[in-house]
Amino acid sequence: AKTYEDIGILTCDEAIGADATDLFNYLTGFSAKSDYRRLLVAPVNLRARLEALVRRETEHARKGRPAHLILKMNSLVDPALILLLYEAARAGVQVDLITRGICCLQPGVSGTDGRIRVVSILGRFLEHSRIYYFQNHGHEEVYLGSADLMPRNLDHRIEVVFPVESPEHVRYLRDRVLGTALADNTRAREMQPDGSYRRVTPPQGGPVVDVQLALIGTRPDTVGEAAEARGGQS
Repeated sequence: AKTYEDIGILTCDEAIGADATDLFNYLTGFSAKSDYRRLLVAPVNLRARLEALVRRETEHARKGRPAHLILKMNSLVDPALILLLYEAARAGVQVDLITRGICCLQPGVSGTDGRIRVVSILGRFLEHSRIYYFQNHGHEEVYLGSADLMPRNLDHRIEVVFPVESPEHVRYLRDRVLGTALADNTRAREMQPDGSYRRVTPPQGGPVVDVQLALIGTRPDTVGEAAEARGGQS
């Protein structure tokens, strides 16, 4: 906790518990499980599901609906997903990427019309959480887990991503965590079309936003209050 930030979940959800049991049996070789109830597991179903979620958001945009992806990870290098994100932006999806390290996708690609933003947060804590947000025409979905968007994570290692199903937690992650990270003007660097990064600075006379300091100040008993207070924002 003194070195890096991350997000996990404690749950008594029986379906997730059963999936976890199946996963451990898979790890020990006692199961050849090929599907899961709630978990997205690499190399079993994670890639296919993530690609389907991006395509679904793209289809919402093509039908004229508001569409938004916010993806937070350590690295984005997977060619197939990068192409899908370009396609999504060209269709009208707002694509916000919070990528700490390597990002092989570049904003400003022809036809995306400024709908791709890439931000890296460099602060006291190592940014380590992976959060995948899909607006889904108002039926928002958020997933947390261990996987970066890299071939080694999606195809060559066992990784787990799980859904966040509490509306209160979805709002908190969307507004308090992801929203504050995208508003950061103290620790954030924003990728330029040529692949370089420019440090984001506060507007003259405007508010100073530091996502890591903001999250340090969030006590566990105020999480619900913060999510509720910001519930109308997207």
